[in-house]
Amino acid sequence: MRRLGPLIAVAVVAVAFLVTVFFLWERARGPAVVIQTATPEVRDIVRKTVATGAVVPRNEVEIKARVSGVLSAIHVETGDVVDAGDLLAEIRVVPDAARLASAQARVRTAELALADARRELERGEKLARDGAIGAAELERLRSTHAMRRAELDAARVDLQIVREGASRGAAGASTEVRSTVPGMVLWLPVEVGQSVIESNTFNEGTTIASVADMTDLIFQGRVDESEVGRIQVGMPLDISVAAFPGQVFAGTLEHIAVKGELDQGAVQFEIRAALTRPEDVFLRAGSSANADIVLERADGVLAIPEALLQFDGDRPYVERADGQGGFARSDVELGISDGIWVEIKAGVEPGDTLKRPEG
Repeated sequence: MRRLGPLIAVAVVAVAFLVTVFFLWERARGPAVVIQTATPEVRDIVRKTVATGAVVPRNEVEIKARVSGVLSAIHVETGDVVDAGDLLAEIRVVPDAARLASAQARVRTAELALADARRELERGEKLARDGAIGAAELERLRSTHAMRRAELDAARVDLQIVREGASRGAAGASTEVRSTVPGMVLWLPVEVGQSVIESNTFNEGTTIASVADMTDLIFQGRVDESEVGRIQVGMPLDISVAAFPGQVFAGTLEHIAVKGELDQGAVQFEIRAALTRPEDVFLRAGSSANADIVLERADGVLAIPEALLQFDGDRPYVERADGQGGFARSDVELGISDGIWVEIKAGVEPGDTLKRPEG
């Protein structure tokens, strides 16, 4: 028994030593390294840029007041379809006191002048019958009388315009606001009883309504200056409208602005694109939309995730399995990229195992 004691002690010390050595070795070795890999895939790659904007009518016309006054009636609502010449609203003219007084004074003056001319003509005709004046003088008196009558007619028309906004023969054309184009009423910014101002050379006038053809819509948006050099008229667009999530409308780029505008520190260029709308879909004017402009595409090409790429200066490469349990560098030739996948033209074959860089 006494001989076994030292042996047991030695065995305990040896086991403790071995456990300590194993623990330190495991700690020094660290966790096992897991190598993540991927293989090339045959994919369609589309490189595109996104323009933000809205769906708007190609032509939208603002109908203006032709006389100043008070809006007395509105005969349409937004969403109504109208033809050119349809009555939209009516205006009641409120005469200006000073202009009314001046027009009335001109009428009275013209009436007095006509009365004087009539008396002179009657006197001249009597003298002509007696042979006291010649035919030329009589003709002059008749011309003066006709001129004074014309002046009175003009003064009366002016007075009627001041009172009613137009002469009797054209009153409907001015106090009745009619659509100048066929389309849908999109906007009625005024209400009955509101004062309106006529459109003339010095004033844009009050907008009574806006009318547009809602069967001819376009996408109107902006692209950044960094992308504008890569797009051109005729390119196809995929247009997504916020009101129709998941649905894509086809479009064709029609116009690229030649002058950019500064917007929040970035230069933006306006674009317009024709939009193809299915007959069973009603798009509302002003709906926000995004357009994907296809810059370049490659269908059915060998591609890898961009995350597998590494660079030696400007030379791209990947680490490809060498068949001996390791990986070797393989320089690659790149094609187009959509920001996630990149086309591989050379340097990688289908079925290759590629190492994903750490980190």
